[in-house]
Amino acid sequence: MGGQAKSKKKTKGKRKDTRSNGDSGLAFLSPQERMKLKTQEKTKKKTAEKYSVEQLLEKTEECIDSFDFEMAGRFCQRALELEPNNKQTLDMLGHIYSELGDAQRAKGVFLRAVELSPDEGHSKYMYLGQLHAGQEAVSYYTRGIQIILAALERQTLTMTEAGAVALPDQEPLCRKDVCVAYCSVAEIYLTDLCMEDGAGDKCREAIESALQHHQDNPEALQLMASYLFSTEKNQEGRDYLMRSVGAWLPALKQSEALPPRGDMVEEPTQSGIPPYETRITTAKLLMESEEYKMAVDVLEGLLEEDDEVVQVWYLSGWVCCLQKDRAGEQRVREGEEEREEAEALREAARSYLTKAKKLYCKLHCDDPPMLEHVEQLLGELGGEVEEGEEEEAGAALDQEFEPCSDEEEEEEEEASAMEH
Repeated sequence: MGGQAKSKKKTKGKRKDTRSNGDSGLAFLSPQERMKLKTQEKTKKKTAEKYSVEQLLEKTEECIDSFDFEMAGRFCQRALELEPNNKQTLDMLGHIYSELGDAQRAKGVFLRAVELSPDEGHSKYMYLGQLHAGQEAVSYYTRGIQIILAALERQTLTMTEAGAVALPDQEPLCRKDVCVAYCSVAEIYLTDLCMEDGAGDKCREAIESALQHHQDNPEALQLMASYLFSTEKNQEGRDYLMRSVGAWLPALKQSEALPPRGDMVEEPTQSGIPPYETRITTAKLLMESEEYKMAVDVLEGLLEEDDEVVQVWYLSGWVCCLQKDRAGEQRVREGEEEREEAEALREAARSYLTKAKKLYCKLHCDDPPMLEHVEQLLGELGGEVEEGEEEEAGAALDQEFEPCSDEEEEEEEEASAMEH
């Protein structure tokens, strides 16, 4: 009873780690990496204090509209740092990376967007389809089509219930997206998957689905023409090709005939005119159909739009050769002795093909079959146009289509760009 009470054994607690979670993670980094990370955090904090995500995305859109994708990427990346799961920001950044040719980063961003919202927004699937090949691309396009069609059904239901009259204006745009996606699927079956069993049937099925949603779409009509030519149904293919070209070439020729109006320049794709590469295919199909005059009209428009595409110069020379051969056959049948037309076509062909060969070397192109054909045609025509012959044979072409000059843009700092 009188003895000393046993003292309670106290367990010494561990010393509390006063370091923050973020700082503890820095212990495994090198001094340079820690400094970089802290700098990024400071920049992020300053950006958040100064600009909202909405403001950054507005500047991103302005830069995209002016084709300054480098600066657009910087603004968009800042917005993503503030809100890493912002779906709009992810879609925009993926688009920017695609425009910059950074396929790996674009894939990563779009896959992250798919992970966040797999059942909403079709555009990311369309981009992923473009960034992949073969069956994988078909799968992405197909998923995108399913999302668009589901959105169309919801839109129709909403219009029916609300009795809306303004919403139908949005439907053709959505249906056009379906058409474009089906066209992309058809192109894959015409190219990457052309050797697969049933590829022809799947190709035609995709084109027919595209035309169901947009029956006058020039690209869908042209794809059907390509498919029919590949199956040796030439007359039916020619009919589809004429429908396709008739949907946009007259409008293009009319717009080219109008005088320029200051800085008002309309993009071909915005006025229903197919993209540049699609029109190159148009010229090839017209040549295959022996519609040489119409092919010349298409090629002249392409040269006026961009005169540094080797393939367009090559096709322009080749179509002159074909026209020359046809004129020669007609003279033999009709007994004509006049050679002026044939000589003019020969010199035009030499000029176009000489330009194609020089540009091929200048741009370091890698298309040996095309170069071989250019040299073969030049050999048949009497060789390249020499410098001394330019005034007689090719100077007119050079004056009409002045070479494109590379645009030189000064890089602006983000802060000053925001101010403007």
